[in-house]
Amino acid sequence: MTYSPKLSSGFTFARNRSTFVSPQSGMCSFCTQDCSGTCEIAQAAVLGAQTVYPTTTGNNQIASEKDYPVDYSHFNINGRVFGARGMSETNDDATIFNVDLERTYGFYNTVKMTMPVILPALIKLNWQDYFSGAAMAGVTCVIGEHARNNEPDLKIEQGQVTDFPLLGNALDCFARYDRGYGQIVVQCNVDDDLMGVPQIAIKKYGAKAIEIKFGQGAKGTQPAIRVKDLETARVKQEQGNLVYPDPGDPVVQKAYEDGVCPNFYTYGRLPLWTENSLTDHIAMLRDMGAKNIYFKMAGYDRADIEEVICIACQAKVDMITFDGAGGGSGYSPSKMMNEWSLPTICLEDAVVRICHRLKSEGYQLPAMVMTGGFASEDQVFKGLAYGEGHVLAIGLCRASMAAAMTGKTIGEQIRNGQVPERFKSYGATIEEIFCDLPDLRALYGTQANTFSTGAIGVFSYLNKIAFGLKHFAALNRKFNLDLLDKTDLIALTSETRALMADQWFVP
Repeated sequence: MTYSPKLSSGFTFARNRSTFVSPQSGMCSFCTQDCSGTCEIAQAAVLGAQTVYPTTTGNNQIASEKDYPVDYSHFNINGRVFGARGMSETNDDATIFNVDLERTYGFYNTVKMTMPVILPALIKLNWQDYFSGAAMAGVTCVIGEHARNNEPDLKIEQGQVTDFPLLGNALDCFARYDRGYGQIVVQCNVDDDLMGVPQIAIKKYGAKAIEIKFGQGAKGTQPAIRVKDLETARVKQEQGNLVYPDPGDPVVQKAYEDGVCPNFYTYGRLPLWTENSLTDHIAMLRDMGAKNIYFKMAGYDRADIEEVICIACQAKVDMITFDGAGGGSGYSPSKMMNEWSLPTICLEDAVVRICHRLKSEGYQLPAMVMTGGFASEDQVFKGLAYGEGHVLAIGLCRASMAAAMTGKTIGEQIRNGQVPERFKSYGATIEEIFCDLPDLRALYGTQANTFSTGAIGVFSYLNKIAFGLKHFAALNRKFNLDLLDKTDLIALTSETRALMADQWFVP
């Protein structure tokens, strides 16, 4: 049995030529010398180091293709007949419509959300509707790291960003629909910090929250991106990027002129925080005006997970999002991401155990969020139940962006009179076909009819998640999400029974 994919992937559009595949290596077991080059090895033979990273990004999202031996599908959801916890035990009150999905977090500045969901960091594809839809749904969302690389009008003076219109636009996508729920957060990596992105985000563009990124399940290290020529390498270096080899080195310049210079690569700096430097940085952000501080963490070594949580407790960080293997929106199928990190359920198990112990020792914990491969309401419910009250919300990243993209595309088709066959039975106009528009009009009035269908798509998708969650909660006769725990889950496999029996590992 193997859990790794074959040497074919949506990551590179590679495919195995033969129907005979070796399960251990992923290669065709029958490999011929006259193959025209379709698998990942053949592509690497031509494209080299570039094939460590996706070659099919652009307008695409790419998720993990590894079939992990344990995930949330290995649980079923429990159900109960008697009682009604969190609600009066009457037929009229104990209904799905009275399940309380609201979540609240924050030490110094309280943030409320309409449901236990956040939209993790992105700044690509249809990010405008991603952020707008989050505000409409009333949940927190995050602008992704390196947003400055997407800014054609970025201005830098003496190594510091001085003008960043895209950041202002991203923040406004949320602000224009803000109804008092959720928050938009600016994620910053080490390069962003060194170039003053947190400062300009807070002081010039009015950002209220910063997320400090340690890593994510789809990218534990920062990317090395090939640069095509010396001049581009110089520009990248002037923009504050690390570039290898150094395009400012006369020896490198001479080698380039002579045609013997190796490839240039930009490289994102790794986070190398200490407890003191991190707490000092958080204090500086608050002094600048940040109301809330967030961490983004992946399934690194369990000692690192615990250290990050302890530092967050000390510094009163408001939320930590833990991203497990199996998620991702672009880099996940590459080997260095597919084959590292704790799968999401195992990461959650580690986080919950650590939180349980720290809470018993008197620590005041931040809000915990799990993300990494979640897309449907049953998965969200299972993640919350497994969290045993320590997990406040679930991150829905790639799925929410899929809703933003398809909502926009379908809306454009409807406006052009090309209603997709699947939706013709619902009508011929956006008002007829987008079924949750009445819910939006109830919040914003008739102007909701003019909203981008991409943002409506995100709202509608999250509305479906919320509606489904209410059904599962009512099924277990729990009308407040604080009551969810592992008794709401049924382990279906030996691996999940071991998790539930506290036998998987001890952090």
